Amino acid sequence: MVVSSAPAKINLSFEVTGRRDSAYHLVRTVMQAVSIREVVRLKKSRNHGINLVVSRPGIPLDKNNTAYKAALAFFEYTGLKMPGIDIEITKNIPVGAGLAGGSADAAAVLVGLNVLFGTGLDTGGLSKIGGKVGADVPFCITGGAALGTGTGTELEMLPSMPDCFIVIAKPEISVSTAEAYRLIDGAVAAVYSRSIEDAMRTGDLHSIARGMFNQFEDVLGIPEVDRIKGIMNKYRCLGCQMTGSGSAVFGIFDSEKVAQSCAAELDGLYSDVFICRPDPEGARIEKLQGMR
Repeated sequence: MVVSSAPAKINLSFEVTGRRDSAYHLVRTVMQAVSIREVVRLKKSRNHGINLVVSRPGIPLDKNNTAYKAALAFFEYTGLKMPGIDIEITKNIPVGAGLAGGSADAAAVLVGLNVLFGTGLDTGGLSKIGGKVGADVPFCITGGAALGTGTGTELEMLPSMPDCFIVIAKPEISVSTAEAYRLIDGAVAAVYSRSIEDAMRTGDLHSIARGMFNQFEDVLGIPEVDRIKGIMNKYRCLGCQMTGSGSAVFGIFDSEKVAQSCAAELDGLYSDVFICRPDPEGARIEKLQGMR
């Protein structure tokens, strides 16, 4: 058995820069991995096909699941005959939050299968497979921080942001990514500063927080996002915004005590509240059991 994990991500910046065709948007986004991790257990099975179990109810267990898609893509890419595979996912990242929970599942599956079958693929090879599964999968494989361009799969690695405390809260509402992109298509094009990219390279936490922006947040206008941001600003976070297409909101703090106080207030209002930190690592192996 192989136990692997992969991190959630937050978008410190996000803008749509154009369209490749009718199906794909072009983006420019600064992403940071954070220390909330999906955990995946993989083992060969006597049962035929992919047998998927997920700790959270209501999640598809077939080809509509990114972990399932990742397993199929792995065997297609490697040319290996697919035996029975048991995949058990412990969900720690909220669904429909913009935190790349599904992509983290896929990344952990790919890294785990690579070890389970001894295929010896490097990060580039795994990311190539992951890019066919979802735009955020290559980043969840690499982790740390990166500037994503193209459809989000073309990554330029950046220094991970300085250590800090990140409070994340997700309201009950979830956002359809397709609907979010539709609204962006109908909005007036905005021009954003690229100062956050320079701030990431210099490691200036305050400049990073000041430079954050998210075009999705601008067009969606979700009242609960504004409410969460209001609470975070009350505790004088360095900066806060929605991540991805939402609906989770994150705030950056340089004081653990203040972050805990903010999280405590949010915890009384929302079921998914976390305190985490920047994670310099991507998908990784946590444990090997019964393997030679």
